[in-house]
Amino acid sequence: MAALPGDGLLLSAGDKWSHHRRLLTPAFHFDILKPYVKIFNKSVNTMHAKWQRLTTKGSARLDMFEHISLMTLDSLQKCIFSFDSNCQESPSEYIAAILELSSLIVKRHYQLFLYMDFLYYLTPDGRRFRKACDMVHNFTDAVIRERRRTLNSQGVDEFMKTKAKSKTLDFIDVLLLAKDEHGKELPDEDIRAEADTFMFGGHDTTASGLSWVLYNLARHPEYQERCRQEVQELLRDRELEEIEWDDLAQLPFLTMCIKESLRLHPPVTMISRCCTQDVVLPDGRVIPKGNVCVISIFGVHHNPSVWPDPEELHRTDFRHERDEGGAGAHPAALPPLAGPQGAT
Repeated sequence: MAALPGDGLLLSAGDKWSHHRRLLTPAFHFDILKPYVKIFNKSVNTMHAKWQRLTTKGSARLDMFEHISLMTLDSLQKCIFSFDSNCQESPSEYIAAILELSSLIVKRHYQLFLYMDFLYYLTPDGRRFRKACDMVHNFTDAVIRERRRTLNSQGVDEFMKTKAKSKTLDFIDVLLLAKDEHGKELPDEDIRAEADTFMFGGHDTTASGLSWVLYNLARHPEYQERCRQEVQELLRDRELEEIEWDDLAQLPFLTMCIKESLRLHPPVTMISRCCTQDVVLPDGRVIPKGNVCVISIFGVHHNPSVWPDPEELHRTDFRHERDEGGAGAHPAALPPLAGPQGAT
């Protein structure tokens, strides 16, 4: 079945996956990620301002996932392409195409007879899919062509000086500058595949994880209040009340709540892996080489042999709290943070 992002990290395998993974490693260096915090702050502030306007008009009910999805799309467009579509405030053809593709892919997943491309593209949904896919690819291609033209005209040194002034190296920049051990660059088609993979695969999972965190905190206002107090204490006496990179390590309770929400409601519920060699299980049975194994992340997170009382909230930072005598770890005595039955 054809996939939107192309043959990026999500779908590639073997040597190509290993090669691309090495070239993408610099994109996740702390020095690259740190400036993104300002982008996240700006996107979240836009979302909050929109919520405040809606509440002053008397709107009391919001579809949180819809709003948070637009916020994550807004953030990703800025981090991947350095492009501000203002999609949280006004319609964007590109963002509409991403959202339509997300909906069509889920719908197609439940229609087995449409897994074959030649059948799918004969249907109205298939034609909509192809049109939206072309829109997304054309947007990415245009950014890559323009950035490649700038890089070639300026040269690497001047290009990096210009980027240093803006203090942000986006994902496209990193991919354009990436070279392997033989000095070979990624072709534009592979850059597009990786950028579209992160844009398409990143917004929905992030929005899902954030929505579940907010849901769980809403069900437990006492923990929500502790998180609020932790953040307010951290930002006390600051002229600009915004979280910075170094602050992230200073929010232990909020971090525990986020991790526990991700355990109970993982945005990606399963992954698959192809065995490159025979795998011998503890009981002696063998999974032959070439078989595809589906690993249930949700199942592991709710497995009582891994997590006693898996539906109960657990501490997830694994740091020991010591009593006055300096001995032992105290288990958390917290109520469950489970979502509605069957929700994933």
